[in-house]
Amino acid sequence: MRDSVARSSTQDAILDATDILLGKYGYKKMTIDDLAREVGIGKGTIYLHFVSKEEIALSHIDRIVERLKGRLETIISSPATAAERLRRMMVERVTFRFDSVQHYTRSLNELLSQLRAKLLERRTRHFAEEAHLFVRVIEEGIKCGEFRKRPPASETARTLILATNSLLPYNLSPAELGERAAIKARTEAIAEMLITGLNRRDDQRIDEGVKKK
Repeated sequence: MRDSVARSSTQDAILDATDILLGKYGYKKMTIDDLAREVGIGKGTIYLHFVSKEEIALSHIDRIVERLKGRLETIISSPATAAERLRRMMVERVTFRFDSVQHYTRSLNELLSQLRAKLLERRTRHFAEEAHLFVRVIEEGIKCGEFRKRPPASETARTLILATNSLLPYNLSPAELGERAAIKARTEAIAEMLITGLNRRDDQRIDEGVKKK
């Protein structure tokens, strides 16, 4: 157990250093020697935990998303309505990423351009994992009658993810994204519009309209 904890601590230290050096140099100029100096360990120790600089950078992105998913799980477990939880989840997935890379001067795509193919593959998986968390709340909302039944929960979750992806720091640098308060406000506006469309009353209005005809 002690060895496992020590290993995890060293890995986190390496990823913390990666975060600092990506912001300072970018991926291309960052070296394993730089990382070893930043952490205060030997270069060989880094290779005991990661096989390459590429794996380190991608693991850094993975860690951000794993932490985000933990925060989304906390929101899911909260005693709020399904609509309020979805709203908070959409805001969280944007603002947490923003907070995680706000010290970068360039977008993640630019910083990790040499890893584009693998970054896109990782991103697809991350978005699918987040969508799965959204599905759980949407299905709860449908079950309790808060949300309408169509379209399917999986399709709705994908729409919520895609709608807020434009505000993520992949294609835009923090400077281009603007202030955090503005990012949060834009996300909340999008969330409000989308959640209104999920409201079960919309189905009732449609059914009433059909009956009148």
